[in-house]
Amino acid sequence: MKAISTTFRSGEPSLQDIIEDIYKGDKQLPDFQRGWVWDDNHIRSIIASVSMSYPIGAVMLMETGGDGVRFRPRPVEGVILENGIEPDMLILDGQQRLTSLYLALRSEKPVPTRTDKGKDILRFYYLDILKSLDPDEDRFDAVISVPAERKITSDFGRDIDLDVSTSELEYEAGLFPLSVIFDPAKYYSWCRGYRRIFRHDDKKLDQFDEFESHVIHRFQHYRVPTIELLRETPKEAVCQVFEKVNTGGVSLTVFELTTATFAADNYNLRDDWKERYERLSKYNPLQDIGATDFLTSLTLFSSYQRHKKAESPISCKRKDVLRLTLDEYRQYSDSLEHGLIKAARLLIREKIFDTKNLPYQTQLIPLGAICANLAEQFEGDTIKNKLLRWYWCGVFGELYGGANETRYALDIQDVLSWIKERGDEPRTIRNANFTPVRLLSLQTRLSAAYKGVMVQLMKKGCLDFLNGDPIELTNYFDMAVDIHHIFPKSYCEKQNYPRSHWNSIINKVPLTSRTNRIIGGKAPSAYLHAIEKNNKMGNDRLDEILKSHLINPFFLRSDNFNDFFRDRAVSILNLISDAMGKQVTGRDSDETVTAFGKSLD
Repeated sequence: MKAISTTFRSGEPSLQDIIEDIYKGDKQLPDFQRGWVWDDNHIRSIIASVSMSYPIGAVMLMETGGDGVRFRPRPVEGVILENGIEPDMLILDGQQRLTSLYLALRSEKPVPTRTDKGKDILRFYYLDILKSLDPDEDRFDAVISVPAERKITSDFGRDIDLDVSTSELEYEAGLFPLSVIFDPAKYYSWCRGYRRIFRHDDKKLDQFDEFESHVIHRFQHYRVPTIELLRETPKEAVCQVFEKVNTGGVSLTVFELTTATFAADNYNLRDDWKERYERLSKYNPLQDIGATDFLTSLTLFSSYQRHKKAESPISCKRKDVLRLTLDEYRQYSDSLEHGLIKAARLLIREKIFDTKNLPYQTQLIPLGAICANLAEQFEGDTIKNKLLRWYWCGVFGELYGGANETRYALDIQDVLSWIKERGDEPRTIRNANFTPVRLLSLQTRLSAAYKGVMVQLMKKGCLDFLNGDPIELTNYFDMAVDIHHIFPKSYCEKQNYPRSHWNSIINKVPLTSRTNRIIGGKAPSAYLHAIEKNNKMGNDRLDEILKSHLINPFFLRSDNFNDFFRDRAVSILNLISDAMGKQVTGRDSDETVTAFGKSLD
């Protein structure tokens, strides 16, 4: 047997060379490697690290060829190669990092990634020039991800918030497309265009020179430590190494990084969180709270305490969480835990008994910090009602569905000023808006507003059609309560009613599964008659139950879907207005009249 003095060597090639090798097929993956899985935030994070010359970890490669181990290669995600191209190296560890960087910086195609909730999306990546030059900005926030059409919209696509679909629009927005950074011809073409557009603006030119020198050059000179297994390495050794280094491409979370930081001071954050979670999870609305959620809320709480003393900015972004000290954690963690328990009590009072009916998990972060700051003041009824008005404005305004750290900072300052100092209404209340036609697109319980309406119905005291028990009671005792159609699906399809109407929240109620089986696919007049007959229930009692769901019994008994639909829409809008403490506007708008056939005043 030939003696082997070493099984590996180390190197430090440039990122640009590695990316180019991936593009040409000189570096590929062994076929047994799992697929690429990184989401949008992971990609933005690694781009931010490279842009600041931060280390992203070593990459492990393996030589191919010779008489050593042979694995079937496959190209990195997004690489298109002609058949027969054999790689010089296989990527054993670093697939997620290198694939993300290749797709974002070299492929020239939109990156197929996903949101943090698992929804598939296509994205191009940019650097905000001014944010990249601002030392007070988190570099992560300077990495901008835009859809494949290079436009960011709001209000369900009606408003265009950002359009970078041409180079000229990119110049105007001050956003540099990262897809050109490693293509010399495209890079210099883009730069020439930028300088031509701003040739009379010295400030813009100086800013871009600084951006090129301090940011772009970091990409172009970035080096990646590599460990290269030699082709003579035995197969058993390769497999053992691969199993040890390949952890699925999941990067360290904020909690894991903080845990490592605190461990330097002999503090076991993981054990502390385990004990806290056991206490918090006894309250059902808190069962899905995560360690990172807790740290973010604690950072918000701590930041507000500093703000009160020194007027310092309030922030709980990722960089702020990572700056949290062990002393701050020890000082405030118990207070926050009690604040989250107060928050759970408030939610249970609103008939939110579990995480399934919790509109926004993210809204627990500011709510817990606010309740912790209120301490004993929380017990006042007036204060609770103010908190609930802010809470429901956030839900029905659908304001907590994206990146929320800035809103959290505004919330804690605005809400506590409003409650303690009788300041102005919080911006979350002022900005919240619910449009009547939104009722039509509330079709599944994935929406916070959808869950909010169902919770409000339970709070109002809606009763089960069959047993007459309050839905909140059956839900509390876990008696298979779910959301069901009032005019059944099969009946509506036979009548050719629009799906946008019969499948919307206007035609849905929380009922037990047993009651839903009795309803079946019958016309409302038929199943109401069956309920009365089989359960010896009088008309007046069943009408009372229907009214508890904001249903006009006359329209249901006469199978009048259209009048039922408009009448219940009005009642639900009134319910939402009461929860938000402000009117739902647009009830008589052209859009509303077109959608519902008449105004919803």
